[in-house]
Amino acid sequence: MALTEKMTREEAGRLGGKKTSKSHGKEFFQQIGKKGGTTTAESHQATFYQEIGRKGGKSTSLSHNKDFYQKIGQKGGQATSKTHDKSFYQNIGAKGGSVSR
Repeated sequence: MALTEKMTREEAGRLGGKKTSKSHGKEFFQQIGKKGGTTTAESHQATFYQEIGRKGGKSTSLSHNKDFYQKIGQKGGQATSKTHDKSFYQNIGAKGGSVSR
């Protein structure tokens, strides 16, 4: 009788994810993502999000260089300029100018 290897949790998750993606559309994943985000928000405080943001930022900084940050900053600035007017920039400029460091 041949011995069978057990599937790792990672392998099982990957196979399950592939099968699910074949049988469900984009809307399904958006819906479960929203549910998961809502549930997480209800069960965690702001410090949880601060910590995962810090960890993610550190990880990103180790794998990306100055050019990456310049590109995403430019993209963000362009997107913001499409949705905000001059008064928005005046307001955030005044806030930034009044912060003591």
